[in-house]
Amino acid sequence: MSNQQWQEFIQTSTPTKDAGSTQPLLDSATVMYDLSHLGLLQLSGADAFNFLQGQVTNDVKLLKDAAHYTGYCTPKGRMLALFLAFSQHDRIYLQMPKELIAATAKRLKMYVMRSKVEVVDASHDIIKIGLSGPNAQALLSTQFAKVPQNDYELVSLENGSLLKLPGSTHARFEILANIDQAQVIWSALSSQATVANSSHWEWLEIQAGIPDVKAETQEEFVPQMLNLDLLGGINFKKGCYTGQEIVARTHYLGSIKRRTYLTHSNQIAQPGENILNAASEAVGKVVRSAPSPLGGYDLLAEIRCAEINMETPESNQLSVNGHALALQALPYAL
Repeated sequence: MSNQQWQEFIQTSTPTKDAGSTQPLLDSATVMYDLSHLGLLQLSGADAFNFLQGQVTNDVKLLKDAAHYTGYCTPKGRMLALFLAFSQHDRIYLQMPKELIAATAKRLKMYVMRSKVEVVDASHDIIKIGLSGPNAQALLSTQFAKVPQNDYELVSLENGSLLKLPGSTHARFEILANIDQAQVIWSALSSQATVANSSHWEWLEIQAGIPDVKAETQEEFVPQMLNLDLLGGINFKKGCYTGQEIVARTHYLGSIKRRTYLTHSNQIAQPGENILNAASEAVGKVVRSAPSPLGGYDLLAEIRCAEINMETPESNQLSVNGHALALQALPYAL
């Protein structure tokens, strides 16, 4: 079954309902998502782990039965991509927006040199399904012999793999399977879950405070600006990697002057658009945006810390595209 056949299977087997349209659904339903908008790079070969260790901000050697976020930077410490990384069967997988796959693969291959590493696009070989809600874990237990209990825990089974992801309210899981396995899983779960579109999954990511790097924001952020250190996405003891000097200096000198905040706007805003203060000065950029189930749009926005007063959030006069931004609480402390 090809990726096109997979899309046709989804469209014919389960009608898509916009779960972002009603708050009760978010509070009580188990919701399932096709995550085909996400791409996967696969790194394999005898030198794959050592090679990637010198490229990214996190410790690749910690990926056994677990996943983590990790940044991919320029020599100046500016982020080219943010990966959700995990490993299976001596292979490493890097999940990111699909539009970044080709350029990221090309850049990684430039540095392979004589290392025994193969970098391939596995986006269509591994189907990605999201599941969230108060009964998500119980529903998964009807199809899988073991369900991960802790955030970033990865369980590999005969009929697919399960990864538990952080969520602001309810548990979130990602299912990884080949196309044949995914068809069986989708059919079984969709009979007991509401199927929603990927924009609602994006909203869940934003509510969990998970940033992203899009094509529009490449080379805009140092990892700490996206709170990657707070998400366990930087290992300061692992040794050298591309951009390490800048990232370490920012950490040890305590010079983090910009952070990513959770905000709300009544109008749509796109990644890369400027955040303005009361004096119409650009003080940040939109990182990630998705429709809110309560109306308007929720955003993750990288903003100069001096502009933020969390004690009196109503005093923060920030805007994007002429529309005011309202600060909201992240699920972790800044």
